[in-house]
Amino acid sequence: MVVQAELTHADGHGERKAALEMIDRHSPGSPRPLMLGADKAYDSADFVAALRRMAVTPHVAQKSRHSAIDGRTTQHPGYAVSQRRRKKIEEPFGWAKTVGGMAQTVHRGLDSVRAQFTMTMAACNVARLPKLLAA
Repeated sequence: MVVQAELTHADGHGERKAALEMIDRHSPGSPRPLMLGADKAYDSADFVAALRRMAVTPHVAQKSRHSAIDGRTTQHPGYAVSQRRRKKIEEPFGWAKTVGGMAQTVHRGLDSVRAQFTMTMAACNVARLPKLLAA
């Protein structure tokens, strides 16, 4: 189930900015080390450096060339686990694009798109509810 998401302008950097803001809201006083699993779009030197400054381990999928993730991260067993769990987290967003009409929204403005996104993710959660209750 999706419990938190951040909507930003599509400027090429919005996803990384939102991720850093959400981590910043979560990390103060965290008793255990934080890890962030993400796709290749997050494999940039500035984003990985910002995570390391925040004491967050970046479990980011590596680009084929010039990756900002080094061997000390990828050799850790938790990295493989994060990459597998990341797939489960991205499933509702894929559903929202293919079934929920979020691939190309007809709405303009953050407030309208945010409302559509909220309703789409609520519908996704309702569609998954029988499967979750059966487990």
